Amino acid sequence: MTVRTRFAPSPTGYLHIGSLRTALYCYLWAKKQKGSYILRIEDTDQARYVEGSVENLISVLEQCHIVHDEGPIINEGKTALSQIGDYGPYFQSERLDIYRKYVSQLLDEKKAYYCFC
Repeated sequence: MTVRTRFAPSPTGYLHIGSLRTALYCYLWAKKQKGSYILRIEDTDQARYVEGSVENLISVLEQCHIVHDEGPIINEGKTALSQIGDYGPYFQSERLDIYRKYVSQLLDEKKAYYCFC
């Protein structure tokens, strides 16, 4: 079995020391186990999204030599982001269709139910 660790920060501002520590632990564990370290952006809270925070996050991680194997990357010389890896998309908001498919399946099979609270 291959180890895959994930760091999933929210792009709501600058990277803080607690998140940097979490990213470092995930990165070190993946590398110790000869696995993959994945960066997935938890961007579903669009009301708190801060423009440029993803780019800043990636830059800070790279300055700390925490470089992910899969996830969004900054295109050299450009401001646009790309994604690398076989299991994307790596932005949570872009995965909604995937989740809808499985939610529908679970509901159809009576393995889940709607919350009516």
